[in-house]
Amino acid sequence: MFACDRSYLENKYHKTDEPFNPFERMAYHGYAFDESTGLDDEGIRQGLHDLEPEIASLAHPVAKAKAVSYVLANTRIDVNEHDYFVALYSLNRLACPITQYKWNNEVFSKTLPDIGPVMQKMCDSGAATIWPDFDHVVPDWEAVLSLGFPGLLERVRLYRQKYTQNGSLDTDKAAFFDGMILTYSAIIDLIDRLYRYAKTKTFAKATQIADCLLHIRDGAPQNIYEAMQVIFLYFLLSECFDAYQVRSLGNGLDSTLWHFYQNDIQNGVYTKEEIKEFFRYFLMQWSAIGNYWGQPFYMGGTHADGSSKYNELSALILDVYDELGIYNPKIQIKVNQNTPDNILFKVFDMIRRGHSSLVFCCEPGMIRAVMSYGATYDQAREMDIRGCYETGVRGAEVSPTTAYVNAAKPIEYVFSNGYDKTLGETFGVQTGSLSNMKTFDDFYAAVITQWSHLIELSIRISLAYEPYLGTINPSNMYSATILTALEKGTDAYQNGVKFNNSALLNCGFATLVDSVMAVKEFVYDKKELSLEEFKTALDNNWNGYEALHAKVLNSTHKYGCGDSETDRYASALAAYFANKVNNRPNARGGVYKAIMHSARMFILQGHKTSATPDGRTAGAECSKNASPSVGMDKNGVTALIESALSLRPYTYPESFCLDIMLHPTAVSGDEGLQILKALLMTYVKGGGMSLQFNIFNTDTLKDAQKHPENYKNLQVRVCGWNVLWNNMCAAEQNAYIKRAENLL
Repeated sequence: MFACDRSYLENKYHKTDEPFNPFERMAYHGYAFDESTGLDDEGIRQGLHDLEPEIASLAHPVAKAKAVSYVLANTRIDVNEHDYFVALYSLNRLACPITQYKWNNEVFSKTLPDIGPVMQKMCDSGAATIWPDFDHVVPDWEAVLSLGFPGLLERVRLYRQKYTQNGSLDTDKAAFFDGMILTYSAIIDLIDRLYRYAKTKTFAKATQIADCLLHIRDGAPQNIYEAMQVIFLYFLLSECFDAYQVRSLGNGLDSTLWHFYQNDIQNGVYTKEEIKEFFRYFLMQWSAIGNYWGQPFYMGGTHADGSSKYNELSALILDVYDELGIYNPKIQIKVNQNTPDNILFKVFDMIRRGHSSLVFCCEPGMIRAVMSYGATYDQAREMDIRGCYETGVRGAEVSPTTAYVNAAKPIEYVFSNGYDKTLGETFGVQTGSLSNMKTFDDFYAAVITQWSHLIELSIRISLAYEPYLGTINPSNMYSATILTALEKGTDAYQNGVKFNNSALLNCGFATLVDSVMAVKEFVYDKKELSLEEFKTALDNNWNGYEALHAKVLNSTHKYGCGDSETDRYASALAAYFANKVNNRPNARGGVYKAIMHSARMFILQGHKTSATPDGRTAGAECSKNASPSVGMDKNGVTALIESALSLRPYTYPESFCLDIMLHPTAVSGDEGLQILKALLMTYVKGGGMSLQFNIFNTDTLKDAQKHPENYKNLQVRVCGWNVLWNNMCAAEQNAYIKRAENLL
């Protein structure tokens, strides 16, 4: 049946034969909805416009809930013969212009008028990218599935009643609880509307869908299909209506659904093949949505007795994912020395065959990282993986991304004495004339000064705006799943969890390291030119300095090559950032956590960064994650892992990811599976955190560039997500070709 329905599913959220921007994934509509079921987007926008004066004086949680409730009550709905999962029409966060966006502008224009312009300059210059982040939450899925939407609502009401009875229900707490009550009441009303619509249908799936909706309207899910429907609905409602992106499907999808799977098989509710069919439809939802960053979920882990959490359902999910040939959602594989070979080898083989949308998350290093900011061993062992590969204490941690700090900009600012060419003004520190930097110690100190300035500026700004996260975007849906938030009577995303942390990203790290080493080698050690002459070469974007450029690019002092001197400085620079950030108090009662991860900033910030001494040209991409600059890891994968482990990955407690590219011939056959396992376990034992592979043949990539029509399904692991090769621009493709050329 799925084969007949797949074309419909692929067109559910946007029409595949029309232009599509994955960054605006929810701004589209797919197949036509029954117009009698609700308003179109323009009709809802008009209704929200009319509603705005009514809610303007209300407390923000209540005002937001009323706006979201209006959209849920009026959006078109569908229950379709080609799908087991329901459909909602108006997905593009339509309530935000009169809630979150409005309140964000008010905070920065009225409450923090001096902060907004500095934030804008940071973003415009590429020195750091910073904004209030609401896109890295994981609800307490155990609460969601054990209580269901009605149970979550009842629990909120009970806690509100407790505060009323003990006389401590002040205005803020009343608004906190009332926002959740209104939101979850609207969700249940929506499910009832879907149920009643399903009852009007006569197609084969209709009765099963209607029964599912009736059960989750009235209580917690009782079987695996109902549990999957709840996960899907929570995700869609949170992301598209409550404006909080859900960054994991379950607390380990295989573990979260395991008891449903066991019960259904044992009691004859569903067969294994029927469950596989549900997963085909379930996973296709996110493939069809087409989020550029990918929708994550993780699997596996370790029980308290030391045994692996991988189970029969884990393998089933991988089999379905492999069969579908999709790259979204993306899967995080928790690995440890107890991880079964059948799981490892299945994933390795999938990656070899082009399914590179899987990342290995290494438990020993990640557990050590999570314990470093106060979690117990058991809390760390049960950690969630959020987003690309970020860690988080399950049901007890919030960690917004506060800033992506560009490590390449300090180099630019040393050579320009703090002047930013993109801004046309001084934005860095004035560290003095290059002629006064007589020794490498002088130059290195200037780099550290510039880097420290950007780190401190990023933290100062986040300290200013983070007290207003709950004001800007109350987390009505999320807070209801977090018990400590209900006990404290305060927004979970603001400071209602135990670990109210913040994250700061170290971007372009290898660009920084290689630039420092190039200056050390050619200016101070070999004395082949002065800093002033180096500046001239950079100002000219290496034009007229081709010989020097070639020497720099061919230097052996590059991060990722196992060079002892380079790794010594790389380790020191990594430690500087981590020590500057980790466990530093934030504005919400938690701490800052360092991340060695760049997301897409290696491209976007690279566009705004001048030529750097490592040989990089102006506007070219910077290095990403904990990986070497493109084409610089010339001594093989063992040297690359050695360099990465020298950075002590576990000292980046939010996340640390290494990208490895291999040639297919290096990992072919059964021996290749053992080689991949050996590489992974070396990284695991060395304290590594996450590891992802691209396995490419250079000739294939070059041919794909010339004949894209023959490679419509070729995937590329970009950072913490995958894209299709044909969706990349030529410059991005060339970077992968360049790196692949060094493999053999």
